[in-house]
Amino acid sequence: MNAIARLGAIALEQFRGWGHAAFFFLELLRAVPASLRRFGLVVAQIHAIGNRSLVIILASGLAVGFVLALQMYYALVTYGAAESLGLIVNLALVRELSPVVTALLFAGRAGTSLTAEIGLMKAGEQLAAMELMAVDPKSRVLAPRLVGGIVSMPILCVLFSAIGILGAWVVAVMLIGVDAGNFWSIMQTQVDVWRDVGNGLVKAAVFGVICTVVALYQGYETEATPEGVAYATTRTVVISSLWILGMDFVLTAMMFSTP
Repeated sequence: MNAIARLGAIALEQFRGWGHAAFFFLELLRAVPASLRRFGLVVAQIHAIGNRSLVIILASGLAVGFVLALQMYYALVTYGAAESLGLIVNLALVRELSPVVTALLFAGRAGTSLTAEIGLMKAGEQLAAMELMAVDPKSRVLAPRLVGGIVSMPILCVLFSAIGILGAWVVAVMLIGVDAGNFWSIMQTQVDVWRDVGNGLVKAAVFGVICTVVALYQGYETEATPEGVAYATTRTVVISSLWILGMDFVLTAMMFSTP
């Protein structure tokens, strides 16, 4: 009975945490219109969140394009289907790899930065000082960062796809010797803008919401100590990654289950 009681207490605490996070998300959504009136804050956060993540996104996209083209060529040439290399690389990137890898990198770079920033503001009692001055920290501090994260993620995903396809072209055409016209033509005829590219961008936007909300929530609810801030940044990466991978399966099943 004691074990059952402990298990029930753990379950109730978990549900309580999920409910608190859901109310936090709704409060952030209500604060978004007010933050949009401070457009300069939103632009500054897009620069801080998106532009500063650009280097690792582009470098990773190029490396993924290199490796993907090499591996796919060796697999396809065995069956005499090397002409489909451009199509396979493009679909793998825009449908799956670009949104997921970009989101995971975003959680590791921008998510931890947001959590540490908000956590340090809480530890320094800056958020409490805003409340004393009748300034809502959610609309002044958190909501612009939420909008910045949601806007930045699809842009970073597009750049990841573009640089990944360019890297695949370098390996396939310039190193292996695949016909350049065939590489591009099959891609243009077989890739659907709305079904493939559009659904990839929808994934990226959803992942942007997940990563940013988790990062802001962990920073806002962290203990106001150095240890608490460090623990919150770790939780941000772990929770964001698990949510990204789980939602990726759900979104893929919804988007591509029918022909």
